[in-house]
Amino acid sequence: MSTKINIKNLPVGYQSVITNGKHAIVGDEPVAATGTDLGMSPVELVLAGIALCKVATIRSIARRRGWEIGNVDADLTQDVEKQEDGSFKTVVKSNIIIAGDLTEKQREMMISRADNCYVTRMVKGDWEFEASTSEVEPKKEAMS
Repeated sequence: MSTKINIKNLPVGYQSVITNGKHAIVGDEPVAATGTDLGMSPVELVLAGIALCKVATIRSIARRRGWEIGNVDADLTQDVEKQEDGSFKTVVKSNIIIAGDLTEKQREMMISRADNCYVTRMVKGDWEFEASTSEVEPKKEAMS
């Protein structure tokens, strides 16, 4: 499955319009990093993707099993440490609240499946980054 994202960086701070062709969000960096803090940072966007996958997995399981649940809320945090070899170790902690009349066994099963959602498995997997290509923006012709 291929996913495509387009990003247009604006000249103010690090504001960027991020789109998949159907939906758009704003990304930025915090003021402390000379951004304008008008959107989520790149690190926050990665964590948001993991969080969304976790809660969507729980909702999907409940629907397939016919379990009535209310809101599914998640709080995720990540701590990143630079290792001696220059790589990073990231620890992600999750707290998920599922509203509804569920047994402890149902809750545990859904949390376990959420902890193994496809975005988490993808992030834990092998990544290969090809070198970026570059294009020169075409010059605009002067109007006569």
